[in-house]
Amino acid sequence: MIPARYAATRFPGKLMQDLNGKTVIRRTYESTVKTELFDDVFVVTDSQIIYDEIKTHGGKVILSKTNHECGSDRIAEAVKDMDIDIVVNVQGDEPFTSRTSLEKVLKVFYGSDAHQIDLASLMTPLYGQEDIENPNHVKVIVNQNNFALYFSRSPIPYHRDKDVDVTYYKHIGIYAFRKQAILDFHQLPMLTLEASEKIECIRYLEYGKNIKMVESEAMGVGIDTPEDLEKAKRILDEEENK
Repeated sequence: MIPARYAATRFPGKLMQDLNGKTVIRRTYESTVKTELFDDVFVVTDSQIIYDEIKTHGGKVILSKTNHECGSDRIAEAVKDMDIDIVVNVQGDEPFTSRTSLEKVLKVFYGSDAHQIDLASLMTPLYGQEDIENPNHVKVIVNQNNFALYFSRSPIPYHRDKDVDVTYYKHIGIYAFRKQAILDFHQLPMLTLEASEKIECIRYLEYGKNIKMVESEAMGVGIDTPEDLEKAKRILDEEENK
């Protein structure tokens, strides 16, 4: 499932922006289908513009029946009556979604601690101080078994003791849910931490759900700003000129 809304606070209409001849949302959809990991891939949207874009180019798309606060709520509505076990959420602004990353996040449901996992997601190391401090990069800290402790737009942990070697991790917006976990999410009201940070996965932590994080070096470009779009265009230019 690829939740997609037209309105975006930081970059309105970003999913319909041209990315070297195709819209951002179309590239995300096509790259997800190309992984060949899923029984079906759908864009789920509240926008007639995005609906028409995917439908016109032969893709599968679901128009939300009601307005939703976040992508998880939109997906919960779409999958409620589907006979499925695992639902994967790929963010609509991730046009470089790769098979490698998706395989990693799905694999955890076959591991020894699978019974403890409500959902799984990805993280990748952050190295530059500018990226670490960038609020558009959501950071995550985990316990020894790689279960998420907290997500924040602030740099976490705070690096008070410079003699301690700390690795910062960026949360990548790909999730694999058990169906029941996302249905539960849809029924639970937003609490203070999620409302403050504007990070929907915090809701799972606030209600005691377990999020297994998987490290991945595969680093795409999420389209959060016009600058991100220009960076994505340069990457595609480089790939096409190889």
